[in-house]
Amino acid sequence: MNFEIIALMKSNIMKVKTSENNLYDNIKSLLINARKNVVRNINQAMVYTYFEIGRIIIEDEQRGEYRAEYGKQVLIELSTRLGKEFGRGFSVDNLQNMRNFYLCYSPSTSYENDIKIYEKVSRKSYTQISQTAVDHLQNYNFLLSWSHYLKLIRIEDNAERKFYEIEAVINNWSLRELQRQYDSALYQRLILSRDKEGILELSTKGQLIEKPEDAIKDPYIIEFVGLPENSRYSESDLECKLIDKLEEFMLELGKGFTFVGRQVRFTFDEKHFRVDLVFFNRILRCFVLIDLKIGDLSHQDIGQMQMYVNYYDRFMRLEHENKTIGIILCRDKNETLVEITLPEDNEQIFTSRYKTVLPSKEELKKIIENKE
Repeated sequence: MNFEIIALMKSNIMKVKTSENNLYDNIKSLLINARKNVVRNINQAMVYTYFEIGRIIIEDEQRGEYRAEYGKQVLIELSTRLGKEFGRGFSVDNLQNMRNFYLCYSPSTSYENDIKIYEKVSRKSYTQISQTAVDHLQNYNFLLSWSHYLKLIRIEDNAERKFYEIEAVINNWSLRELQRQYDSALYQRLILSRDKEGILELSTKGQLIEKPEDAIKDPYIIEFVGLPENSRYSESDLECKLIDKLEEFMLELGKGFTFVGRQVRFTFDEKHFRVDLVFFNRILRCFVLIDLKIGDLSHQDIGQMQMYVNYYDRFMRLEHENKTIGIILCRDKNETLVEITLPEDNEQIFTSRYKTVLPSKEELKKIIENKE
């Protein structure tokens, strides 16, 4: 937690007037004090400030006996007055966003619980109530920009929202990258290969890479290559597009991947073989071989990847490194064929579909249902 920000918020909140009814003056004082102290960490400081504004609005609504028309009128008047003194950024919609931000990240889990909390402290002084809010703030690390949180609060599922927040912080995602990962349904795709305990970990720890299957997605979404879903292209075309967009492809692959080479050749018995793409995963400490297939997956394709993996394990892998992983990216596959071809205790060969356009929610739902 950035204790300078918490100290700043404590200072700001303690300076807010104790009048219960003067909503405008309360928020005005908070903003004036915030603007004096946000030379450093301005973006993060404003996120905390917006959280506190949301709390003040919620408490004022509760004093208004929970009437919807009361809250709407108050926000209109508040927006007008704040806009005149502080400029843009305090539209009714944005004030509503601050309110929703507090509801999403407040210690209580629902609006009704917010009301109960307020009722318990409503007889205390405003300063005491504000101190309670500061104590609550210390339970949260708002490490992203306000734009990030505007996106996150629109995600209704709490577990999914927490996952994307954790991943955005850990991987330093820009807002554009966060939007792209959400649009490609990263959370739902990772759920496909996890049990209930693993799904819970996604919302509390993010994506943990501890074993090979943790690094696998199905499907992979590679819309950034710019190839229409039903167009004719060769495996070489697809490979070139992925190399041209290597940064985006690495983001889609996930954590720990470093690029080794394309069309990496190895030879035995005077025969030459080439692996389409070779990576090394620093977390799993192993080579990751990727073979691209534009047609339906065959058992020969799986056998070929098994041979590639065996070669790397026997001749390329160092003693301290783990066993090689092989991923076959294909347009479509027969799950039964894959299960029969691979050994029951398989932990090295994986097959995944790829999509060159973002799938619809209905299509993703169908994939999930088929997987289950």
